[in-house]
Amino acid sequence: MRGQGRKESLSDSRDLDGSYDQLTDSVEDEFELSTVCHRPEGLEQLQEQTKFTRKELQVLYRGFKNECPSGIVNEENFKQIYSQFFPQGDSSTYATFLFNAFDTNHDGSVSFEDFVAGLSVILRGTIDDRLNWAFNLYDLNKDGCITKEEMLDIMKSIYDMMGKYTYPALREEAPREHVESFFQKMDRNKDGVVTIEEFIESCQKDENIMRSMQLFDNVI
Repeated sequence: MRGQGRKESLSDSRDLDGSYDQLTDSVEDEFELSTVCHRPEGLEQLQEQTKFTRKELQVLYRGFKNECPSGIVNEENFKQIYSQFFPQGDSSTYATFLFNAFDTNHDGSVSFEDFVAGLSVILRGTIDDRLNWAFNLYDLNKDGCITKEEMLDIMKSIYDMMGKYTYPALREEAPREHVESFFQKMDRNKDGVVTIEEFIESCQKDENIMRSMQLFDNVI
């Protein structure tokens, strides 16, 4: 009976796993069973919840499982994976902010469902969807508004991630100057915080931000 239950568990996940490259090798099956502790939701359900096709979800899951065999990723693993993309700088702080944005239920881990939900908004969401997601990223303490300090923390982490040897070289005070300029435009009622409404309205009026949002279209 125990073996039967394990086989049923494997069968449940084959829509997102075995259907990619049929798991016919018994050794691979046993490795799968022993390492995967989180089973993702069904493929059809994820298709309904995101804007990815079946094939895209299969490709994304294969990559996710390759990096995270357990089916979930914690903050330290996320930072380690993210650092591979920015070897010239220190991406750890920005990766923490990004992890918290993906970890919507704040349980200290990001599942495949969390990952594709966020990615779907970033890559396929409407402009408003993307701006709402970006606002959540900047709102570090999740109190519904962005302070100048929060924006500065994000900006510093981006500069750190890009590295000190960018060309042209960035002055040390550049992040603060960037934030001062941005915050002055966004904080329309001058109350010291930026609300979601102020954030979205300001971004929609900025041609550079709108162009950067469109760069994500059809990435995969």
